[in-house]
Formats: sequence, C-alpha cells, structure tokens
Amino acid sequence: MSLQPIGSQQRMQNLDVIRGFSLLGIFIVNMISFHSPFYYYDPYAWWGDSINRPVYWWIDVFVQASFYPIFAMMFGAGLAIQFMRASEKGTVFTSFAVRRLIILLGIGMIHAFLVWSGDILITYAVTGFILIWMLKLSGKMLLILGFTVYLLPQGLLTGIMFFASMVDPMTVTYFSSVQDIESSVANYGNGTFTQIFGQRLDDWEYANSPEGFVSIIIVILPLMMIGAGAAKLKLFQRAAEKKKLLGMLTVVFLGIGIALKTAPYWGEQNLAYVFMQDYVGGPLVGMGYMTLLLLIMTAAVSVKLLQPLAKTGRMALTTYLTQSVIGTLIFYNYGFGLYGEVTLMTGTLIALGIFVMQVIFAEIWLSKFNQGPVEKLWRKLSYSRK
Repeated sequence: MSLQPIGSQQRMQNLDVIRGFSLLGIFIVNMISFHSPFYYYDPYAWWGDSINRPVYWWIDVFVQASFYPIFAMMFGAGLAIQFMRASEKGTVFTSFAVRRLIILLGIGMIHAFLVWSGDILITYAVTGFILIWMLKLSGKMLLILGFTVYLLPQGLLTGIMFFASMVDPMTVTYFSSVQDIESSVANYGNGTFTQIFGQRLDDWEYANSPEGFVSIIIVILPLMMIGAGAAKLKLFQRAAEKKKLLGMLTVVFLGIGIALKTAPYWGEQNLAYVFMQDYVGGPLVGMGYMTLLLLIMTAAVSVKLLQPLAKTGRMALTTYLTQSVIGTLIFYNYGFGLYGEVTLMTGTLIALGIFVMQVIFAEIWLSKFNQGPVEKLWRKLSYSRK
C-alpha cells in the first residue's frame, strides 16, 4: 500500500498560517541579499546612515534570524504528520520520505546555482535525512532533545566567543571584504549571465563551507525536532485547550528573545553579541511569534481573516522560489540591474508589495487548483502511483 497525498480538507490551517507568516519575514531578510552584498560587509556600518539605520534596526531585532526557525519547525512538523499518517495506515514511510527529500535536494540545487545562492532547501533536505530516523521517538522526547540540542551548543559557543572577545577583541570584530563587495556589485549589477553564475557560485561556497554547513545543520536540526515533537503531541490542534500556556510561552519567548535580539545595541556590535542575537535570541523570538499566532487562531474570527495567509502557506515552496526569481530579476543585470542602488526601506517596501501580490496569487490559484505548481511537481515525483 502506497502513501497518498494529503487532501485540502485534512490540512491544519494553523500550520499553513504559520508557514505563510514565516515566508513574509524570510522574504524581507532575503531581499537584503538580493540587492546588496550582504555576505561581505559589516551591516551596522553599511546601513549606518540616518535613512537606513532605523529600518535595519527594525529588521535586525524583529525579523532577522527569527523567521527561518519558524519555517524549520513547520518543516519538521510536516514530516512528523506524514510519519504519523503512514503509521496509522500501515504504510512504509522511510523510503517515501527519502525519495521526497532527494527531490527537494534537487530543487534546492537548481535554485542555489541558477537563481540565488542563499538557498535553504539544500540544508532542509540534508537535515531532513537525519530527522526521519528520529521520528520513531515520542513527541515528548523529540521536544526535550530538540531544546537540549538547540540550547547547549549555542550557549557553549556564545560563551566561547565572549571569552575570545575578552582575550583578543579582534577575533570577534566585523571586517568588510572590499574586493568581494566590488566583485558582487560588478557582476550582479553589470555582469553577463556567466559572470553572475560565477559570482553566485562563489557566494554559495562562501556561505556553505564544510564547517559552516555543519554548523547550520546543528542549528536547523533541533528546530525541526521541536516542530516534529509538537506535531506528534498534537499541540497545534490543541491550541484552544492551551491558551494559558500559550500566553505564558509567548511572554517568555518574546521577552527573553527580544532582550537578546537587541544585544548588539545595548552591548557591542561585534560577532560575539551578534552570534548571541541571531542563534539564541532569533529562534526564541520565532517561537514567540508562533505561540502568539496559535493564540490568535483560537479566536473563531481569525479563521476567515487569516485564510489568505493560510493559502500562501499551502503554496510555501512555490512562494519561496518565486520570491527568489522575482527578487533576482529586479536586481541582477539579466533583469532590471538595480543591484546596489536601492535603500533598505525601498527594498523592504518592494518585498512587502511582492508578498501582497503573492497572497493574492495564492488565493486565485487555489480557487482553481488544489496545490501550487511547484508543490504539484513535487507531489508527482514523490508519490508512487498504482
């Protein structure tokens, strides 16, 4: 017996709403990399003028490093739900999940090397291969292990970086690579398709060094485990029963998270404070946003109000990929060639405008079809047919 795709009536709207919400924040942050050499400069200096500084502060505190954790938790929850469906029906899950992740890996490679170097799908696919072997654990155990594996390494690395900053402050000082900045501006803003491809490959290799890739997995895996554990415990369906708990968690996560996210502003703008901000504070704020959304969705009126966001979440893969396609077409030379020529506010407003259009597109598309176009392709390649 083969595992069959989930129907629209079986979906949990709250998961789709959270997924759709995460795509907005991810796009706002990714937009910075679409129009500027984000890998290679000190952002506090680059966006330090009076026009860009307030916008960067808002993104840095409330958006940066807080939305990809939500997406990772939703990815883990989705895998756990598929695992539970397979267990209930007595079908084989592992081979199906491996096939599905291999296809996602292929989509990610096309995206990373032909569209945008900041792809996250490759990381999700590789991390998913690890997670599927952990899904036999109980939901409670997944939550405990997830929070433990998340907190211990990040806490230890934060301590090491602060110790290094006391011994030699230069080890955690931001440096801008002038040569790489100039290369990015020249190639993306004025280069040929071949030159843009070469720059994209260089950027991907810079961001995905072996040690860097492993460190990203160490961050992503526990977040996926937390999402999977919550799904196995059916915490998303039981939100209405857990209002008091959700309220308390929202206050705790957002309170501690925002305090840590503001660390470079009450502390020092060096790599130690930024690491604590992004890798400890960022996910906590993301968890706070998620519990707040779950609390909001316990109100009956929210079902209709958030329906458009839910539909965007149903088309998450299509939405994510088209954001990269549109963003690079606007800023790379094979499109409008506006790379390096917009303010942070302009880039953010462009992201918001495009996302509104994506929400409208999802509404129209799903009124005629059951899935987004990329989701349909993924489904056709993933599910065996009789």
